[in-house]
Amino acid sequence: MVTAITDGVKVSVETIYQPEYSNPANEHFMFAYRVEISNLSDYAVQLMRRQWFIFDSNSSRREVEGEGVVGVQPIIEPGDTHVYVSGCNLKTDMGSMKGTYLMKRAVDDSEFDVDIPEFQLIAPYKLN
Repeated sequence: MVTAITDGVKVSVETIYQPEYSNPANEHFMFAYRVEISNLSDYAVQLMRRQWFIFDSNSSRREVEGEGVVGVQPIIEPGDTHVYVSGCNLKTDMGSMKGTYLMKRAVDDSEFDVDIPEFQLIAPYKLN
């Protein structure tokens, strides 16, 4: 698990290779990732947008941007954690992701970016 803290918001990510949804012969490798977003600050925050940078080991790069995460824009109270699971497909058995969340503080509606730490997407057989 990798972790980063930005302005009192802690983001931790762990990944799981999904062999049952992958098809290596057709260059399709599926990964799930579980994200925990913990509010360590004194004010409620709302996750407004996400921006991902996805890198494949064949040097391709994709950018994905949109509102919220998995269809919601969660409000995270001080001391609370929001957890979600999502997925990413690659054309190779190794890659990585990183990005940012655009957050809004409830106390004054100010917006700020929170770093999503870079994490590796690696099929387990590559580690042997």
